[in-house]
Amino acid sequence: MVYAFGLVAACLLGLGYVLQQHAAERAPLSDMLSFRLLLDLVRVPLWLGGIGCMVVGQILGALALTVGDLSRVEPLLATNLLFAMALARWLSDQALGRAGWAGVVALSGGVAVFIVAGRPEQGGGHVGPLRYWLVLALLLAVSGALVLAALAVDLVHRPPLLAGSAGVLYGVQDAMTRASGTIASHSGISRLVVSWQPWAVVAAAVVGLMLVQSAFEAGPLRESLPPMTAAEPLAGIACGIGLFDDRLSSTPAALAGQAVAVVAVFAGVFLLGRHPAMPAGRRKETGQDTR
Repeated sequence: MVYAFGLVAACLLGLGYVLQQHAAERAPLSDMLSFRLLLDLVRVPLWLGGIGCMVVGQILGALALTVGDLSRVEPLLATNLLFAMALARWLSDQALGRAGWAGVVALSGGVAVFIVAGRPEQGGGHVGPLRYWLVLALLLAVSGALVLAALAVDLVHRPPLLAGSAGVLYGVQDAMTRASGTIASHSGISRLVVSWQPWAVVAAAVVGLMLVQSAFEAGPLRESLPPMTAAEPLAGIACGIGLFDDRLSSTPAALAGQAVAVVAVFAGVFLLGRHPAMPAGRRKETGQDTR
């Protein structure tokens, strides 16, 4: 069920991201990094369709997290880029070609090798408060630093930084979703509603959504989706190990396999993100306001 929920979630997330970018690229640039952007986009049917796909995908991802560990689920969710590529290819009528197939094999094969080599095991979920809050603070600091870096550069260089920041937040959101599921299953809904973890899920989701829509608005999907796809599983795995004591196999052969798998995933993300089938974005083509 972990693999079924994870792959269907990845499919819906990939489709949702493509639809959202097609709508967000037409939003006013003055709304970037503002929650007004979401208020503008909520009136666009195409964007709402993309959000609907993303919400259902996140629900299925949450179900996967309730029965599996972050280190297993996050690599599965990273395959959303494969499904985004499929829709983008259909919209553009662009052949996949050698680079596209190489990206597909590298990304999907890297995920499979990571799971086989790492043999993720769900931890007991009990770590010291210092470690718990230190890991959370570090990931939030990384997300904030990426936003500050985006504000310091020109518009054309902002999409990967904003998308990477959103990806880190989505990884934290996945971790808090797992924590919320654990609270609900052990202590009931009454305890869940007075806990901070579900509210952290909402906060990370809303801020992450604003950041990723700003990235979609600022430039091509090929510049924003790959860094977000790469950042979310890395942050999620870090949360799994740091917050819930998840375990990965640490034998020399397993570590070598995991390293090769991570490199393959990044290579696949890069190749697919740069493929001609991925939408180039209206602003980049027309040269509007690149300051």
